[in-house]
Amino acid sequence: MKQSEIIELSTEELQEQLGSLKKSYTDLKMAHSISPLETPLQLRVLRRTVARVATELTKRELQ
Repeated sequence: MKQSEIIELSTEELQEQLGSLKKSYTDLKMAHSISPLETPLQLRVLRRTVARVATELTKRELQ
């Protein structure tokens, strides 16, 4: 998910997205610990997307 896409979402959508992304990240991390993923780069991409969404939410709360 790109930053421009994140900015266009409403606050409620961002909160829902953050919850689902965190769950996906946890599930993927568990799957990776059991048997290695084909592309471990997915973990990094997902972790950074979570950070982007969380940053946008924080930014909106401060304004």
